[in-house]
Amino acid sequence: MRDIYLIATGGTLEKEYSEQLGVVVNNKSKVSRYLEQLRLPECEIRVISLMNKDSLEMTPEDRASLVAEVENLLQFDCPIVITHGTDTMVESGKLIEKSISSLKVPIVMTGAMKPLGFERSDGLQNMTESLFAAQLLGPGVFVVFHGQVFPVSETRKDRERGTFVRIGKDEAAKEKD
Repeated sequence: MRDIYLIATGGTLEKEYSEQLGVVVNNKSKVSRYLEQLRLPECEIRVISLMNKDSLEMTPEDRASLVAEVENLLQFDCPIVITHGTDTMVESGKLIEKSISSLKVPIVMTGAMKPLGFERSDGLQNMTESLFAAQLLGPGVFVVFHGQVFPVSETRKDRERGTFVRIGKDEAAKEKD
C-alpha cells in the first residue's frame, strides 16, 4: 500500500455557497468527504487540513506554515499533494521549491476553478489526477490541472482560458528576476 499525504489549504476547491451571505466562502475542509468517493485500493491518503483560506488571503506566515508542513512530511518519504487556491498556487509552489533544496519525492499542487460539489466542478478531476501523478512523477514541485502536468517554475495561471499553462524557459527566467 502506498501512502500519499494531502495537505489541504482551502481555495476554490473547498468553497461552499453561504445562503446567509449570498457568496461562496471557505468554511470547512471538504476534501476528505470527496476522497471517500474514490476507489484507491493501493493508496492510503493521509489528509492534513492545514488551513482553509482563499489563496489571495494567504499571508507570508501561512506560506511559511505550508513550507514547514511539507518539510515535516518529507521524513516519511511519501509523495505530497497540496490543494491550494489557484490565484497564488504557483507562488506557493515556487516558495516550496526555493525553500527545500533536495526533494526526494514529488510535491503536486492542484485546485479548482469551480468548488467541489458545484455543477461542472473540476475539483474532483484535478484531485484524482494529482493523486495519480504523485505516484508516477519523480522528485520536484509540479502543478497538475485539467489533465496536464507542469513543473511549477514553468507554470502560470491563464485567467482567460481558466486553466494553467506551461511557459517557456525564457519567460520563466524573467519571472524569477
